[in-house]
Amino acid sequence: MTKIMLDYTKSILERVSFDPTLFYKELQKAIKTLLPHEIKQLKVWLIKFTHRKPELKPCLVVINS
Repeated sequence: MTKIMLDYTKSILERVSFDPTLFYKELQKAIKTLLPHEIKQLKVWLIKFTHRKPELKPCLVVINS
């Protein structure tokens, strides 16, 4: 079931990636709901995803703290 939540989180983040503010808010929500090992997986995914969308890189502050 945890894989489902992680995949759902990724799909939400992809959908809101047009707006950095909304992306930041959704990322904060995800960190509150995901388990520690899922957050690690999300971090890896985020680094790759934001490489293609540099305007979202400032949002990585949330996951690095």
